[in-house]
Amino acid sequence: MQRTTRRISLTSEGQAYYQRCKEILLVVQEAETEVGSTAALAHGRVRIGAPQTFGALHLSALWGRLAAENPHVSLDIVLTDRVVDMVEEGYDLVVRIAQLSDSSLVSRLLARTRMVLCASPQYLEQHGAPTHLQDLTEHAVVSYSYWSTGDVWSFQGPKGEETVRMKPRIHANNGDTCRAAALAHQGVVLQPDFLVHEDLRSGALVELLPHLRGTELGIFAVYPTRKQLPLKVRRLVYFLADALKTPPWAI
Repeated sequence: MQRTTRRISLTSEGQAYYQRCKEILLVVQEAETEVGSTAALAHGRVRIGAPQTFGALHLSALWGRLAAENPHVSLDIVLTDRVVDMVEEGYDLVVRIAQLSDSSLVSRLLARTRMVLCASPQYLEQHGAPTHLQDLTEHAVVSYSYWSTGDVWSFQGPKGEETVRMKPRIHANNGDTCRAAALAHQGVVLQPDFLVHEDLRSGALVELLPHLRGTELGIFAVYPTRKQLPLKVRRLVYFLADALKTPPWAI
């Protein structure tokens, strides 16, 4: 608290603490509501949106279990990397991977993912490994078209944020395509660890400039409102939170 002769106000730390506690209390309220409704049957159609690559890799195996646990719920699953309008397009819940800004929508953090700069050992043997961020401008680059900052890549280093403007050899609006190009020794990629973690573990790809940390993104369940949330959507939120609480891609 900040105290003067005329008023008492929160410090920036106090304001952040207040907001975090407010979020925790809302989650507790949701949990109590969920426990109180375990005997109820969820029913109806649920329209779910998710990113293509993440949906195929980490969500596709979950839908069968969700359907088995909720036999009166029908699932309409749409995989797209386009940012959809939830209300206009009739989505009950969307999985988004982003640094979410304030909006009228409600979100729950499911997991986190980190962007990793990497290339194949064969590519590095032929072209050399970058030792400084600006060295990347001399390399072949495969860039994801929907990346929020375009061809400007940002990292956190010992001295704070560092950025570089890339001149990609290949643009693709799909992460799998970028990964495939890297595995074919066609250049450097910046992709999330949920996509390349197995390649990094096997040595098929090598992380570059490890002293720089790529952007960390949240994986969120986003839905239109917290109030009077239908049981079918509430069950889905808790199901996803439980399924992703220990993500397999942490490296």
